[in-house]
Amino acid sequence: MRYASLPGRLADLGSAKWEVHARARALKAGGRDIIELTIGEPDMPMPPALIEAARQAMRPGRLGYSNGQGEPGLREALAKRYSTRRGRSFSASQITCLPGTQTCLYAIFRTLVEAGDEVLVGDPLYATYEGLIRQTGATPVMVPLRPEHGFRMQLADVVARITPKSRVLFLNTPHNPTGAVLSRAEIAALGALAAKHDLWIVSDEVYEEMVFPGVSFASPLDLPELAERSVAAASISKSHAAPGFRSGWVVGPQEFTDQLLPLSETMLFGSQPFIADMTELAVSAPSPIAAEMVQNFAARARLLADGLDGKAGLKLHLPEAGMFALLDIRATGLSGQEFALGLLEAQSVAVMPGESFGDSLAGWLRLSLTRPEAELREACRRILAHAAGLGRG
Repeated sequence: MRYASLPGRLADLGSAKWEVHARARALKAGGRDIIELTIGEPDMPMPPALIEAARQAMRPGRLGYSNGQGEPGLREALAKRYSTRRGRSFSASQITCLPGTQTCLYAIFRTLVEAGDEVLVGDPLYATYEGLIRQTGATPVMVPLRPEHGFRMQLADVVARITPKSRVLFLNTPHNPTGAVLSRAEIAALGALAAKHDLWIVSDEVYEEMVFPGVSFASPLDLPELAERSVAAASISKSHAAPGFRSGWVVGPQEFTDQLLPLSETMLFGSQPFIADMTELAVSAPSPIAAEMVQNFAARARLLADGLDGKAGLKLHLPEAGMFALLDIRATGLSGQEFALGLLEAQSVAVMPGESFGDSLAGWLRLSLTRPEAELREACRRILAHAAGLGRG
């Protein structure tokens, strides 16, 4: 039988990257006690007020069709939120509501690029990004994010990779998997380069409220001179511990939103109104749980550093934000995939291989910070035992 070319473009860019996680879940289902440090699912409960808001919205019948752009109340709440946070005016007509950040990014790239275009994106990168770009027919061009620069995108590295086919500069700040946060000055410099070459700037900002103390968040949307070329995506998945509700949004210039609407209408024709009502409540005030999550994740990152950094040849990179820390295991001589699979089988600890996030993280591991401190201490003990065993071998 014949198929479209799209599945071929996406082969090995989806579930294949999550092999260790899937294996860990299978072992866990079989009764094995696994310490799971693979995915970024918040370990705090979703605020009860949001669950109640969704429940209450269903009772008067908020179960019908919506529209391709999203419920007016939610878009008005988001416009107020962004006008306050970004220091310039946003209207509800500049916002499109879609199910989760992943769907938002899918729709953004479908709107902006196609076959023959190039998208500049940092490497390492979140596991789905390459697929999000390739589904359009466009080509991802990897810009190295180097540990010696704190994994922040460097202007010279972008300049070296711009071609006449470049259409988009794709940013993720705060960054997954590295936890790096771009400063306002860094974004301004990258934005000036984008303007010089007439590039769109797409910014994944789902971790905006997960920034650690002493670090400031900045967005391309902060800068009026970038207003007509900047598009951002976010959701309540991380900030409100609500990944299962799949409630996200896209913010951009009016012209972009007008171009996105027919695609949104064709894809979904609207998200669920009762989820929109819940999200409206969520975004109308600061998250009631984000600050505690940030405190927990920062403390857990320091715990991992105390337990692993400089021991058995391992080095831990402390994040500035988010739910993950990176562990450099290159001194073992193994790839991240080899180390992670061996660690799972020998010590029942599941971590993500760095290779799932790009070639530049070969020989690294991504460790989730969403587990209690006692589990993380035990994970450190097991990781060190595994690394030491490799040395003896």
